[in-house]
Formats: sequence, C-alpha cells, structure tokens
Amino acid sequence: MAINENVAKALEDQINKELYSAYLYLTFADYYEDRGLKGFANWYMIQVQEETDHAKALRRYLLDNDYKPTMEAIAKPDKTFANDLEPLEAGLAHEEYITSLIHHCYEVAQEAHDIRAMQMLDWFVKEQGEEEANARDMISNMKLFGSDPKGLYDLDREYATRTYIAQTTLPM
Repeated sequence: MAINENVAKALEDQINKELYSAYLYLTFADYYEDRGLKGFANWYMIQVQEETDHAKALRRYLLDNDYKPTMEAIAKPDKTFANDLEPLEAGLAHEEYITSLIHHCYEVAQEAHDIRAMQMLDWFVKEQGEEEANARDMISNMKLFGSDPKGLYDLDREYATRTYIAQTTLPM
C-alpha cells in the first residue's frame, strides 16, 4: 500500500525542520564556544547529531514506503544572544515548536488512517517530551547556578561529559 500523499508531504517537511534544528543548534554551539563554554557547546553539538538522526529516520521511513523525499533549502538561523540564558530559552521555544509539528504529522497520519506512520511517530512524540524536559532543566540550572562563576564552571563541566550515543531505537 502506497503512503498517503498528505502524510508523505508532512513527513517530508518534518525532515527539513529537523535539519533546521541541527543548523540552529550549531549556532548555539558556536555562541557558547565563543564564550569559552565548551561544555555547553558540546551539549548542543550532540543535539546537532540527534536532530540529524531524526531527519535520517524520517527519510528512511519515506524511502521504505516507496516515497522519494525532496530535500528543500534549510533556512538560515537568525538568532543572536545577549547572555548565556537566551540560547537555552530559544532552545526550549524551538523544541516546543518542533513538538507542535510532530503533533501535526501525527494528526495528518490519523486523518489518513495511516497506522504505520502513527506508530513510527509515537517514538517522536516521546522523544519530544524528553527534549522539552532537558531544555527546561538546562534553563533551571542556569537560573540557579549560572550567575555565579563557580556554578557556571560546574555546569559547563557537567555538560562537557555528555557523549553522543547513536539512537538505536529510532523508528527506521
């Protein structure tokens, strides 16, 4: 059974949004790198890898369902930051936006009675909950400890320990 055109188009658009997320998080990493906060930069470089993994999983799903996705241009991030909290807040706002897009994809799949796509998207719904929780935690930590140089140093060291783990549970 061929994939529903509306579902395919929604997932195709989501690929672009996931790649934009990676591109956006590169700018966050660059901001923190410039500030000398290599741990924060590391955190966002791992986010870049995860977002790219998400795009590849969606691409694979489409290909496996006999649909060749079209790669569109990725928008240029336009964020600038005045302090170390602003990228974290922008990150949470962006994750909430991505969650709304995943929900839209799910709704399109539901309208098309595409159970397979809905099952695949279940993973993304759960992942977005984790992404938002992580973003909120980083904001809380920055507000609690980031105004003190020692606290900021400790946070940066903590975020430097994050390592990339290929997500073997991705829906492929």
